[in-house]
Amino acid sequence: MKSSSLHAARLLRTTAMGVSIAIASVAAPALAQDSGADTAADTATEDSGDAPIVVTAQGRSQLLSDVPVAISAVSAETLQNSGANDIRQLNQVAPSLLVSSTGSEANGSARIRGIGTVGDNPGLESSVPVFIDGVYRSRSGIGLNELGEIDRIEVQRGPQGTLGGRNSSAGLISIYSKKPDFQFGATGEVTYGNYDYWRLGGSVTGPISDTLAARIDGVWVKRDGFYDDAANNRDVNNRDRYFLRGQLLFEPTDALSIRLIADYTYRDEECCAATYIDSSVNPYIGNLNNPGVPASATTNNIVRVLADLGQDLGAFNQGYGRDISVTPGRSYAGKTKDYGFSGQIDYDFGGATLTSITAYREYRSSQAGDVDYGTVDILYRAPDADAYRQFHTFTQELRLQGEAFDGKLDWLVGGFYANEKLRVRDNLRFGEDYGKFAACRLVTGSTLVPFYDPSTTNCISPTGQFALGNNLIPTLPTGVGPLILAGVNNLASISDRGSINDVYRQNGENWALFTHNIFHITDKLDFTFGVRYTNDKKKFSATFTNDNTACVANQALFEPLLSGPLAATAAGILGLSCQGNSTSELNGVSIRDKRSEDEWTGTAILSYKPVDDLMLYASYSRGYKAGGFNLDRSALKPPVILAGADSSSSFAAVGGAQALVGNLQFDPETVDSYEIGAKYATGPFGLGLTFFRSDFSSFQLNTFNGSVFLVQNINGCDSDLAGGDRDQSKFLGAPNYNSAAATTGACPAGDVSHGVRSQGFELEASLVPARDFRMTAGLTYAKTKYRGQLVGNDSGAPLDQALRLLPGNNLSNAPELVATGSVAWTPDIGSSGLTGLVYVDGRMTSDYNTGSDLFPQKGQDGYAIFNARIGIRGPDETWGIEFWGQNIFNKQYAQVAFNSPFQEGATSTGTAFADPQYPGGRQLFSQFLAEPRTYGVTLRGKF
Repeated sequence: MKSSSLHAARLLRTTAMGVSIAIASVAAPALAQDSGADTAADTATEDSGDAPIVVTAQGRSQLLSDVPVAISAVSAETLQNSGANDIRQLNQVAPSLLVSSTGSEANGSARIRGIGTVGDNPGLESSVPVFIDGVYRSRSGIGLNELGEIDRIEVQRGPQGTLGGRNSSAGLISIYSKKPDFQFGATGEVTYGNYDYWRLGGSVTGPISDTLAARIDGVWVKRDGFYDDAANNRDVNNRDRYFLRGQLLFEPTDALSIRLIADYTYRDEECCAATYIDSSVNPYIGNLNNPGVPASATTNNIVRVLADLGQDLGAFNQGYGRDISVTPGRSYAGKTKDYGFSGQIDYDFGGATLTSITAYREYRSSQAGDVDYGTVDILYRAPDADAYRQFHTFTQELRLQGEAFDGKLDWLVGGFYANEKLRVRDNLRFGEDYGKFAACRLVTGSTLVPFYDPSTTNCISPTGQFALGNNLIPTLPTGVGPLILAGVNNLASISDRGSINDVYRQNGENWALFTHNIFHITDKLDFTFGVRYTNDKKKFSATFTNDNTACVANQALFEPLLSGPLAATAAGILGLSCQGNSTSELNGVSIRDKRSEDEWTGTAILSYKPVDDLMLYASYSRGYKAGGFNLDRSALKPPVILAGADSSSSFAAVGGAQALVGNLQFDPETVDSYEIGAKYATGPFGLGLTFFRSDFSSFQLNTFNGSVFLVQNINGCDSDLAGGDRDQSKFLGAPNYNSAAATTGACPAGDVSHGVRSQGFELEASLVPARDFRMTAGLTYAKTKYRGQLVGNDSGAPLDQALRLLPGNNLSNAPELVATGSVAWTPDIGSSGLTGLVYVDGRMTSDYNTGSDLFPQKGQDGYAIFNARIGIRGPDETWGIEFWGQNIFNKQYAQVAFNSPFQEGATSTGTAFADPQYPGGRQLFSQFLAEPRTYGVTLRGKF
């Protein structure tokens, strides 16, 4: 992999600039949301080739070339040509943006300049939030729904610490739908493609009266999945969804405008499957071609156990194949409902304009899953509505803006309020095979391996059971053999056990006051100053029900051994019995907590226009993302605590679940960002260049370590930790362990500072040399790295050992170099009124790691993705036929790689793992693949 990675990176570095300048991502004109923007846009005709791009990033309608912030504006035409139906496809036209989805198609993560919220944990707010028609959406993954008819999308880069409704630490995505029109019009679209893909879309708009107009948009999509589940005779990662949106626009006078919007989205789909990472990437899978090799001789005992329990060995060497391993009868079924109402009122008092945006939204997504991602039934969520996440969100934003001092001051003041009720219900359970799998895993990773027999219930041969029961194994102290046998038998009894109905509730209130002002010091020099005060409160409660009695039974047997010479053996049995804190000890237990925080954020920008076509600017901004609660019971404590006198496995031994509720909290994330930029726009040519540096403190990281989800704040230490942040516990099974790893690597509180830095530059260019020809290009270089010395919070506590690879390395899903480009040609065909369409866009990216713990097995080589579209259109585009392809060269790559749940092998027997370049030892890894090549034909009509 290394040689191909170096080759890809070298090729990208030598060609990216040329590709970016030769083809281009944002050229078509983007019109704006309100009447002021419409007026500005009307000053140029569509055919002029130099129509202005108007945005509202600063709460005002401004030409893109006059806005001293880093922003990309993507027009409706560009979205249509690129085939973008949700925010994930913006990757092709916005080089600083990366949107990916993992365990649920209803959820996703957006990153800007390498920074984003990792994973599907709903307790973490988005580093890059999504706003649709000015309304905050609770999590950015909601933008993966169909969007309907769109006017434009604005991607703002860097922290948005003043405006933007809800605060964001890395950027935001603002989506603006097309408004009702006072002239009648209608559009229709029929698309068919491979994987039996159907998409029907349409819209109707027009006047109801002289002062009232309406609009209706609708989309229906159906597509087969691109994974094949042969065991259950179905495909997975399919699409089956529809979207409806209705609008009313009431303009009784020139001073008053009222816009009402209601929308509804429904999805009934199976998602998301994953495949094993093969032995070419993970060399510690072992010998897959000799099933006769005994467990004690194989490199990875977990592979042997899985194979003996029915897993096809070919699955471990499949690479990017799309035949998945699924337990018969398990499902990935999921249903999503997303709907809401909003009203925007704009009123011009003469000296000032008031804008009010009021919205209420409900979102509910249920998701089943075979979440061990293999044939052996280890872990699952049931295929019903018992596992879901649900948001009820009310938001209110008010802005008052105007001018003073003869236009020298452009002022804006406002307030924002959000009330969000989040409810998460979970039923994550051990599968029917878990008990036997765990017993086999224990036996093959211990001195019991000579007695391994997968044909028995507890994986111990009759001879071994006799030896244990009669204490005939000389290496074990007197009386321990029968105890171990009892513990293994308890472990093997776990079948279809775990959580039944875990319910998490979080009620949050967020309010803010802000001001954003532009001082026109001279005709050429402006100073922009904004400040925001935010108050955020959250109340949390949870109730657990669990029927895993084996955990409690083994706690009674092995708790006394945790502080003695057999601690490792006891910890192994208890860890497998209780992992994920799946224990009936939590049955009927309730916990609660609350937190409150406030933060000052803002921005200061100095911009200068030496000539009309050129603007230079320098800025500072401070951003913020609220703290919260990890909505995962496993974060309360490890299954086993091994720390001297505190050694325990039960909740009662450490004060009960309520005493540990503080472990679920994480601190707010803050960022200080600096930019220097230039924008040049003259007629058909535009060029923007931005240099940036952003320092993140208490960076919120969500990591799955193979057993539990960790949410930890990441900070840096100005003093030398002497490798204390890079060591690991001996109970993680690696050779370079430190027996005191859990307590080393602490930093004096006065030396704690930022833990993540993102710095680099962005280049965007557009060229319209002729009315029917447009080229755009984008290039982003972002070095987004962790500090060399890391700690786990702002008080200097040690970093979790699972994150030992973070110090000094790039963040996950943060390629250093990305280039995008597009070419659109719409030539006249003779004098018939017909026009053609030729469109190509591309995204090239350098190597990066897709796993938040940065294990090298999760590395992704650089790649390039190209989309294309060719067609013919009738006079005035009243009809059109287009042939299109997405990922036309069928590039195979992973969106995210992760530790296969509960599938970490032992290292105490067989060939010991000793290669420090491959941390993770005998851990198996899985990956969520990106979509393969798709192609089809689209028929369009409008009148």
